[in-house]
Amino acid sequence: MSDYKPQDGLMKPDRPVGIVGYGAYVPRYRLPASEVSKMWTNGTGGTPIIEKAVNGLDEDVITMSIEAARNAMQRARINPQEIRAVWVGSESHPYAVKPSSTIVAEAIGAVPNTMAGDWEFACKAGTEAMQAAIGFVGSGMARYAFSIGMDTAQGRPGDALEYTAAAGGAAVLLGPAAESVAIINGSYSFVTDTPDFWRRAHAEYPSHGDRFTGEPAYFKHVQGAAEMLMESLGTTSGDYQWAVFHQPNAKFPERAAAQLGFSKEQIKPGLLSPRIGNTYSGSTMIGLTAILDIARPGDRILMVSYGSGAGSDAFDIVVTDKLPEVQMLATTTEAYISRRTEINYATYTRYRDKLKLS
Repeated sequence: MSDYKPQDGLMKPDRPVGIVGYGAYVPRYRLPASEVSKMWTNGTGGTPIIEKAVNGLDEDVITMSIEAARNAMQRARINPQEIRAVWVGSESHPYAVKPSSTIVAEAIGAVPNTMAGDWEFACKAGTEAMQAAIGFVGSGMARYAFSIGMDTAQGRPGDALEYTAAAGGAAVLLGPAAESVAIINGSYSFVTDTPDFWRRAHAEYPSHGDRFTGEPAYFKHVQGAAEMLMESLGTTSGDYQWAVFHQPNAKFPERAAAQLGFSKEQIKPGLLSPRIGNTYSGSTMIGLTAILDIARPGDRILMVSYGSGAGSDAFDIVVTDKLPEVQMLATTTEAYISRRTEINYATYTRYRDKLKLS
């Protein structure tokens, strides 16, 4: 048996792979955190964010994934028939038995000669699919593969998660590095069995193990994946123009960034949770799309996701000179965020089907 070093966990495909197209989607409705506070604490409790995005009555993971994927296709400018995988990561697939991915694949014109599958790993389901897509393209089995992270997250009424659990996400089309707007230099995954958050079958709302939430879960995994990736590639925080970390709130990614040596300026463009909440499987990926919307050729980006249960995926990404050509070919992440309609708690309960009439 050969000696194993953690650095051996660095993942690099046989063929260089990059992001050929990217797109985001955020529904227009916004629930101010103050509305949740007024309902459950008479306005006396603190709020972890400003407001969160809420999907409308006619929106779900499938419809939002289609919008994000179409935005990515507008930037990629490829024939959808060349896409060999459409993978959708989410905690809130509309069907228990019926893939979201097949509907998305049909809507973007990728059927019938393609794979389709739904992924689950709490908030890192989207980047888990992205890791697989990199391997799929990098092995030569596919020219293009879609990874999508999208959610319509819910928190139990009155629970702390109700302030932040939000809707939205992003789609990333992986393909040959030569065609890419950003190249994946390498990635690293860090996983343990940590019971910080879960939802049992048939349960409507998730539960969380409070004492596992911070240090043994989020920070251990985010820092573990980021540190091992940077050590394996010989980089430090100063080598990156931008960084984005999974953002269940504002405090966690800010603290993780500081512990890893990143400044507030490096994480500012991708830190969206104060304005749209925690989009779960879409959280890290939509932070990446916001950065790609403003990045310039040569910029280096560190992206680190986190999913309860628990695990993190870290990616080292470098922008190519093709990015400026496509940034404005589809709706930007900021445009979706700025397009907002404020709702009150009563409207929110209707939109999210929280009123159960027996």
